[in-house]
Amino acid sequence: MSAAKTEKFETSLKKLEEVVHKLEEGDLSLEDSLKSFEEGMKLVKTCETRLNEVQKKIEILMKDKDGSRVEKEWEPE
Repeated sequence: MSAAKTEKFETSLKKLEEVVHKLEEGDLSLEDSLKSFEEGMKLVKTCETRLNEVQKKIEILMKDKDGSRVEKEWEPE
């Protein structure tokens, strides 16, 4: 896993936490709340996609063939 992808995930997660905090405060107008919600949903999708990629990579790394660990190259869909 590259540092850039890890950083992107961490950055997206931090931004998502900030969006949730702003929405929970309840000080935003309806329009701003909707914009923040849309931004949050995009961030959720980004984080979910990255987590799914990592999960698939781990599954590939953990598969055993004849008792030995086999690493296969995995390409995101």
